[in-house]
Amino acid sequence: MSEDHHAMLNESLKQLIFFFENMTQENLGELSSFYAKDAHFKDPFNDVVGVKSIEAIFLHMFKTLKSPKFVVHDVAKEEHQAFLTWDFYFELEQLPAKGRIVIKGASHLIWHLDEQTKVWRISTHRDYWDAAEELYEKLPLIGSLMRWLKKKMATPL
Repeated sequence: MSEDHHAMLNESLKQLIFFFENMTQENLGELSSFYAKDAHFKDPFNDVVGVKSIEAIFLHMFKTLKSPKFVVHDVAKEEHQAFLTWDFYFELEQLPAKGRIVIKGASHLIWHLDEQTKVWRISTHRDYWDAAEELYEKLPLIGSLMRWLKKKMATPL
């Protein structure tokens, strides 16, 4: 990869991180400037292809969660791939007493250079986070069951 391509990809990655940390329902249309039209997105709840489908996931996030916010902590980049670690903060309207919930996760991003536009776009976005530990354990009823199960399955020391 040429120095120019490295610099362009580094700049695209910086812009993407800024976008995710400042994402609002109103600026979701900007996702198409980061993702290829046929990009693949997968997380513990979704597996979709296409930037419009990815946009629908984030729109659903804004409609169902109160004050969603991503904070990116670490970035590792090698060639045309990047790995980000992040915290995702939100509140659930149904659980006002629970307060702010945080999910710790990571994203693996694979970029490709669009030969026509000479712009780097994400072709694959895979989010990794533990739904059981990061979400289910924090909910009433199912949380106590998940904590009990985790305790039973743990190796005694």
